Amino acid sequence: MKKVVFVLCLIYQGVMAQNVVNQVLLLNEGRYDYTTGEIETPVTIGSYDPVTSIYSVVDTIEGARFASDIIVNGDYFYVAADTQLLKYDLNTYDLLASQSVTGVRNILIVNDNLFVSRGEYGISFNSYFQIYSKSDLTFISELDTSEGPKWTTQNMVHTDNKLYVAINNGFEWGNEKSLIGVLDLTTLSYLEEIDLGSDATNPDNMLITDDYIYTVNNKNWSGASFSKLDLSTHSSTTINVSDVSTGCGTSCLRGDKINFQISMDSVLLEWDPATLLSSGNPVGINQNFYELAYDEVNNYLYASKTDYSTYGKVQVYDSDNNLVSEFDCGVSPGTIVFDVRNTTSLEDYSFNQIQDDVFFDLFGRKINQIENQPKGVYIRSGKKIFRQ
Repeated sequence: MKKVVFVLCLIYQGVMAQNVVNQVLLLNEGRYDYTTGEIETPVTIGSYDPVTSIYSVVDTIEGARFASDIIVNGDYFYVAADTQLLKYDLNTYDLLASQSVTGVRNILIVNDNLFVSRGEYGISFNSYFQIYSKSDLTFISELDTSEGPKWTTQNMVHTDNKLYVAINNGFEWGNEKSLIGVLDLTTLSYLEEIDLGSDATNPDNMLITDDYIYTVNNKNWSGASFSKLDLSTHSSTTINVSDVSTGCGTSCLRGDKINFQISMDSVLLEWDPATLLSSGNPVGINQNFYELAYDEVNNYLYASKTDYSTYGKVQVYDSDNNLVSEFDCGVSPGTIVFDVRNTTSLEDYSFNQIQDDVFFDLFGRKINQIENQPKGVYIRSGKKIFRQ
């Protein structure tokens, strides 16, 4: 036996620490029959522990026909589901607050404000952008259609004290828009709208880097395009995706590339914003996915699959696009987010003794020679430990 020294301590400020994925939260949209008006499979929230590989349902959202967003902020997570805006404790999963918001789509928190984009098929609103308190979800203010967006809004990002919201009017077929609204986060005033052009209608996803915003545009579902918006000049460039007859099913920023998949296709593609080519390169993964999410801590791609009625599954790929793990979840897993914590928040654990215990990595794989492994988080006797 070899003597192995491990140190897991409450590391004071300035000493080495690293981020770890404590859990992966999934928003499973379930199944609603619009013909009968019956909720056949309810919306659920699931938690996946990448250390133990255990998935569990932490809440079922009764009465929701669908769900559209989930975000993590501090010790809490927030959910947008049909007409419900919900706040949960990130550790106990207790429901702490709720608010009725018809047409809630996406949510974003900046400081103490929770911003809501809105839209609903067949319904016109006097406001497509609202602001709530993140502490108790009480209503703060809204931009009505005379001073803010006039059509359905969707994804939001923020940087440099400005919030950018996609205005796509996606529920009015044939009248899709190609606008990005800009909000001042200090005054909460609506500054301007940026028109991405006729080839950029129906911006669905928004991805942000230090200098640019990228939008994935579904147009009128007869094609797809990418737009690159310069944050310093607000000038934009749009590239149509060649040989495509429908919109983009899902996309995510993976490092400095955009992974995306055309709706109903089974080839995962990679698009390089630096080259602005009109086509993506296959990455070697041939599956039809519903949602993509990138784990920046471990460089893993989480990709969900579903038949929209009976099952849901998530596959996890490493940076070389090898399948390293998969697990079952709820029907239509439409949003995946990561509960990232610092190793200083792990349970204090230190020992200096001869070890013949069994160790596992974050995907439950047995480690035969722990002393040869790099520093990082492992599991021993059911506890997360940090090897320094």
